[in-house]
Amino acid sequence: MKVKASVGKRCEYCKIIKRRGKVYVVCKANPKHNQRQG
Repeated sequence: MKVKASVGKRCEYCKIIKRRGKVYVVCKANPKHNQRQG
């Protein structure tokens, strides 16, 4: 999980999810793409 100021999709399988006021990018195909904003 990377923590970044600006998150976005890095491939077609990435999904953008909001949890507890934080924005997450979750990718099952390539877990290196997992990100959290903040």
